[in-house]
Amino acid sequence: MNFPILNQKINKNRLVYLDNAATTQKPIEVITAIKEFYEKDNANVHRGLHELSLRSSIQYEDAHKTIAEFINANEEEIIFTSGTTESINLLANSFEQILKPNDEIIVTEMEHHSNFVPWQQLAIRNKLKLKIIPIKEDLSLDLEAAKKLITKKTKMVAVTHISNVLGTINPIKEIIKLAHQNNALTIIDAAQSISHLKINVKNLDCDFLAFSGHKMFGPTGIGVLFGKKHLLDKLPPSKFGGGMIKEVTTKHSTWNDLPWKFEAGTPNISGAIGLTKAIEFINKMGINNIEKHNNELTKYAISKLKTLKNIKIYSTKNQGPLISFTLKDIHPHDVSEILNIDGIATRAGNHCAMPLMTKLKIQGTNRISFQIYNTKEDIDILIKALTKVQEVFK
Repeated sequence: MNFPILNQKINKNRLVYLDNAATTQKPIEVITAIKEFYEKDNANVHRGLHELSLRSSIQYEDAHKTIAEFINANEEEIIFTSGTTESINLLANSFEQILKPNDEIIVTEMEHHSNFVPWQQLAIRNKLKLKIIPIKEDLSLDLEAAKKLITKKTKMVAVTHISNVLGTINPIKEIIKLAHQNNALTIIDAAQSISHLKINVKNLDCDFLAFSGHKMFGPTGIGVLFGKKHLLDKLPPSKFGGGMIKEVTTKHSTWNDLPWKFEAGTPNISGAIGLTKAIEFINKMGINNIEKHNNELTKYAISKLKTLKNIKIYSTKNQGPLISFTLKDIHPHDVSEILNIDGIATRAGNHCAMPLMTKLKIQGTNRISFQIYNTKEDIDILIKALTKVQEVFK
C-alpha cells in the first residue's frame, strides 16, 4: 500500500489519520490515474471524433462498467453524480413530480442530513407525511416500530446502511423486504458501508443505492446512484442540458437512454477514472480482508477506550468501523484540537445528524473511524493522547 499523504508529520508527530468516515486517503494508483488523464487524455466525452475524446469516452464508459460489476448491477443502472448527497437529492427532485399529497415517506432517526433533509423538504413542499423509525436504547433500529410505520400508504423508505455516528450496521435486507411487502420503494445510503462490506444490489433487492467515491479511496466530487432500470426508465430527469437529450425541437424534448438521461452536462471524467482505480485497489486488497482488518481494529479500539475513566462509548452489537465517544465535562471540539497537536486526526461535532443528537440528548461526540492503512499502534497513540487530554482538563 502506498498512501503518500500518510508519510507527513503534523506538529512534528507522525500523522495518525482516524477520520475515514469523513473521507479516506488516496492510494498512489488513484492519484496517478487522475494526473495521467489530464496530462495525456483530457477531452470531453461523447463530444468529438478526435483521438483524445475517444480515449476519454472509453475510460468514462468503462468506469460505469467497473462500478456495476463492483455492486453486481447492470451498466445502465449506474449514474454518476457528485456524491451521496447529490444522488439522494436527484431522487427527491425526480420523485417530486410523482408523489401525491398524503403519500408517506419513512426515514430513520439515525440518518445523515443528506438522507433526511431532502425527504423532509420534499414532504413540506408537497404536503407529504414524513415518518421516522426510532432507535432503541442499544442504539439499534426499532424494527417493531418499523413494522408499524411501514404500511400500504408508504411510498418510499430511506435508510442508512451504516450509521455515520453510531457505526450501527442496519438490517437493510429485512427493511427492504418489509418495504416491498407494502409496495414501497427503498433508498439505501451506502456512503459508510461501500468500502467496508461486500454489497450486492441484486441480493439486497434494493431499488436505489447511493454512495460517494471519496469515502472509498476515490477522489472527491464523484459519486454513484444505482437504480433498478425499470424505475429509472419511469423517473423524469431532474437536470436538463447537454448529453441527456435525444431530440430537441422548439416545442418539446425527449431524453437520452440510461444512464445518460440523468447525466446532464460535462461529467466529472477524471473523478470517474479515479473511482475506477479506487475500486481496482479495493478488489486487489479484497473487500473481505478490509472488513476483517477494520473489524479487528474496531474491537481493539473499543477495548482500549474502555480502560479510560469518565468516557461514554456509543457502541452497538453490530458495529461498523467507526466509534463515537464523549469524555465527561470536556467538549468534543476541545478534545479534537488537543489530539491534533499530537498529529491525530479525528472528527468532533454533530456529524450532520442533529435529530440523532437530539435523541441522545447531547450536542456532539468525538468520532474515530478506520481503514485498511490504520494499525493498532494508531489506536495506542490515540489512547495515550486521550489520557493527556483528561489530565489537561482535571
